[in-house]
Amino acid sequence: MTLNAPGRILIVDDELNVRFFVEKALKRDGHQVVSVASGEEALKHVTAEQFDLALIDLRLKDMSGLEVLAALRRHWPRTPAIILTAHASLETAVEALRQGAHDYLFKPCTTVDLRESVRTGLLKRQQLQQSDQPVDIAPGAIEHVGDAPLGSEAHPAAPPASSSDEGRFLQHNDLIVDPIRHVITLDGKLLELSPTEVALLAFLVSEAPRVVSAQELQREVQGYDGTMWEARDIVRSHIYHIRQKTKLAANRDVIRTVRGIGYAISE
Repeated sequence: MTLNAPGRILIVDDELNVRFFVEKALKRDGHQVVSVASGEEALKHVTAEQFDLALIDLRLKDMSGLEVLAALRRHWPRTPAIILTAHASLETAVEALRQGAHDYLFKPCTTVDLRESVRTGLLKRQQLQQSDQPVDIAPGAIEHVGDAPLGSEAHPAAPPASSSDEGRFLQHNDLIVDPIRHVITLDGKLLELSPTEVALLAFLVSEAPRVVSAQELQREVQGYDGTMWEARDIVRSHIYHIRQKTKLAANRDVIRTVRGIGYAISE
């Protein structure tokens, strides 16, 4: 497969409308698509044939999408997988990435997000195919796939998770931030925040438990220096809206005001 060339892609989702949307979008880009409605069907395909990429629904009716991901990793360790989930909690996405998924998408996703995730997934596969570097197998990893040992030419060993994947998420208690997708969940509930609100809350999480002044927040989040009074009024407005949205989603506040100093994430 050459750079930007169409790939052979497996779609695993038990929702007909999701399969139709994803399949239509991928075929429009020239990809060859195999679409199945259950984990059992997916396992039959995974054990019998190789794909360039897979999109796997997290919650299938007959099994967990993570089980399908595990089977894919056993048989074709270098095939990237994108997890599809209708559930807003980032905990499931974190676990999927830890188990070797390339990316995740919340359903319903946009065509732009889908195409970009597929593009980077196929690029990742190409880079792995071209790499001649030896790969370490973690202690306790499965040593054989069928009759072929992992690391053999038939089933090359999967690379370990990259440091960028491991450090992708910011977390403070039940508050989880994905800075790449600009998504934040609290107690497993998606927060409907504006881009500025996401950036502000993410910065506070990254600095926790430190108290951050309004001027620093304005400088780091909005990119310019204002007077103390200007920064206080602007940041206070954003903090107010964040508080209203966290109370609506999870019935609690996550930001602590330290009078005369600034703001911090609540412990």
